[in-house]
Amino acid sequence: MNTHLKIFGMLILFLTMYACGTYSEPEESFDSSLEEMVDTLVQPYIDSLQIAGLAIGVARNDTVLLVKSYGYADLAFETPLPVSASFEIGSITKQFTAVAILQLAEKGLLDLENDITQFLDFDTKGRQVTIEQLLNHTSGIKGYTEMPSFSDYAYFEYPRDTLLRAIEQEAFDFEPGDAMIYNNTGYFMLGLIIEEVTGMSYEEYLTENIFSVAGMENTYYCDERIVRKNKAYGYDTEEGELLKAAYLDHTWPYAAGSLCSSVEDLLRWNHLLHETDQLLDRESYEYLITPSKLNSGIELRYAKGLSVDEYKGIAVISHGGGINGFLSDARYFPDNGLIIVTLINSTGPVSPARISNRVADYLLPIEEIEYTEQYPGDLSVFAGEYKGRSRGRDMEVIIDAGEEILTIELYGSIDTLDYSGDKKWALGNSFISFVEEEGNIRELHFDAGSGYYILKKQED
Repeated sequence: MNTHLKIFGMLILFLTMYACGTYSEPEESFDSSLEEMVDTLVQPYIDSLQIAGLAIGVARNDTVLLVKSYGYADLAFETPLPVSASFEIGSITKQFTAVAILQLAEKGLLDLENDITQFLDFDTKGRQVTIEQLLNHTSGIKGYTEMPSFSDYAYFEYPRDTLLRAIEQEAFDFEPGDAMIYNNTGYFMLGLIIEEVTGMSYEEYLTENIFSVAGMENTYYCDERIVRKNKAYGYDTEEGELLKAAYLDHTWPYAAGSLCSSVEDLLRWNHLLHETDQLLDRESYEYLITPSKLNSGIELRYAKGLSVDEYKGIAVISHGGGINGFLSDARYFPDNGLIIVTLINSTGPVSPARISNRVADYLLPIEEIEYTEQYPGDLSVFAGEYKGRSRGRDMEVIIDAGEEILTIELYGSIDTLDYSGDKKWALGNSFISFVEEEGNIRELHFDAGSGYYILKKQED
């Protein structure tokens, strides 16, 4: 599949209710030292043309600390990027879709345990797949952005059920609820369910029940044909050079990735979602941010359209997005009320999550996590080759054991695993554990946060 299309699949507040759009004026609350730090961090990427432009927003609760833009909305005309510019936000769209589904559940229009075939004409091959399993990526249904045949659709506008018929021809990646593979098909289907239940288009429902309620004036369903004021152009990177983003018809990202927004709107969204009852009641909100579980009882680090995790020991609710020409990151630290939104109108080597994390490092009492504990048992029992399904491909892992360490070979790279205790090993932000049966290691579980992959040990 065209590499540009794969980018689409890449890959976040409890006090007082506020009226729509109630937000402190930026000039009254800007943190000049924070601005200087961000300037130093971002400007070199602009000067070296590693990115076209970047907008960043930082707030504590409803007080804005910084909203600023850098670089260009249009490279050809060297048009400066407005601070209010709207960007395609890719998979950050998913949390809006999840909130819409929970609003409908609050109204009694659907139940999260409903089988999807109550609302969709889709052959599950005899399996029961629930709405909840679409929300948390545990349905097992093939992700359409990982299907080679998706390139036949990506540039054109067809009826959306055309894509459903193609997905039906694909085998399930796993039985529903047995594992988690990040999946755009689930959210595509959720958009169709919203339309079936409400009789409104996905765009109409979100505009009336979320954007208008939240006062999000620069948030809308993206359209590659409509001219929008202050809309940033997107760019891809090839061989170190910025080029106009590859075309993708917005029929297809849909409820999984077709929204456009600005940093100011996303700050407001995060405040209203996490700190007020304006969009969801508390029970629905707690469900939204509660990590899901597999059939086995294993708890994930993904809830419903949101990752619920830790950053250097501090709780964070977040999600990123990637779509042709754009990268995005939005995160909320519930213990500190800190919101950070980073939007970039180019794909390439600069990660918006890295920018957000550097800001978090500056503003929060964060300490680097050091793994010093040693596994007390025999490491050699874990050595071997493991294989299983991951996103869009099979994953093959080779574990090698030394006297005190395990190493992992994955996709041609060899790294040392850090023992994190409780029979788990860390690889960056991923965690690896092993399943023993009848005295022998049978499985390796790879918890990537955005996926939970179960790999079977291969016999010698």
